[in-house]
Amino acid sequence: MGDGDGGNSAYGHKSFDRSASRFTDRVTADGRDGWPVEAGRYRLVVSRACPWASRAVISRRLLGLEDALSMAIADPIQDDRSWRFTLDPDGRDPVLGIRYLSEAYERHESDPPGGVSVPALVDVPSGKLVTNDYQQLTLDLAAEWTALHRPGAPDLYPEQLRDQIDTVMAGVYEDVNNGVYRAGFATGQKEYEEACAGVFRRLELLASRLTGQRYLVGDTITEADIRLFTTLVRFDAVYHGHFKCNRWKLTENQVLWAYARDLFQTPGFGDTVDFDHIKRHYYQVHTGINPTRIVPLGPDLAGWRSPHHREELGGRPFGDGTPPGPVRAGEQVPQRGRP
Repeated sequence: MGDGDGGNSAYGHKSFDRSASRFTDRVTADGRDGWPVEAGRYRLVVSRACPWASRAVISRRLLGLEDALSMAIADPIQDDRSWRFTLDPDGRDPVLGIRYLSEAYERHESDPPGGVSVPALVDVPSGKLVTNDYQQLTLDLAAEWTALHRPGAPDLYPEQLRDQIDTVMAGVYEDVNNGVYRAGFATGQKEYEEACAGVFRRLELLASRLTGQRYLVGDTITEADIRLFTTLVRFDAVYHGHFKCNRWKLTENQVLWAYARDLFQTPGFGDTVDFDHIKRHYYQVHTGINPTRIVPLGPDLAGWRSPHHREELGGRPFGDGTPPGPVRAGEQVPQRGRP
């Protein structure tokens, strides 16, 4: 859930509390919320910097929804109106015709509370925000959009494993996905230490779980792996230093480092990651904890392509399905900031 508009200079000076998604309508196969699954109707707005949005980017690619669900990429550097489309010609999204994501929010509700966040799903005909519910969005892409999945798409949220997946994801969210933010934006020593300890306690439990199995739940990639990956891939680049989660680096944990590299080298994961966007967003937007806005040169990214040997544990990355094809033209990550 990208940082909302305003308040970036306040991080580190006021207690951090992640707000719940304000707009929770769902796009479903039966259209029960008034938003039926329909090819070409919706636009997914993301930032490659944001871990919550990156879940949706990965899911969309793994499921082969590129033709059915177009994607807008916001500038990683926000201004006082939050996410903006300055990467596009004339500073406007070419499909929605807007300069700021906030314009789609305002078409849903004037002066919307809770800030402007990504990922966001926007109804193209009306230009109105449908949902910013980052927790539910990817589950629906996996379970409700099946009629538009590519042939050979993996089942990222298999029904028979959902209870296990939900349990694992709950712990990952509380202590890892959100835990790094609670540590990084803590305003007191005790608050920081509790959050930081929780991050590493959970990471060590996950490492133990992954010692003897390739993926978090079952023998294929699921939504749980996507959610853990989006934090791990940012860990050494931003969370270790910027958020002070520095008991150890990801590269210093043999199991988690190999697991993260395995996923990074899997089509649909590493080819969606832009380390340049990630680093510039965190270090230049969070002025409350990095007032100089200096972006560090490191870490060295070369190791992400090194052998991981996780295939020796077995597992079938895509189950009975197949990998996604090459990244589409126009959606490729620029070479700058890539390992």
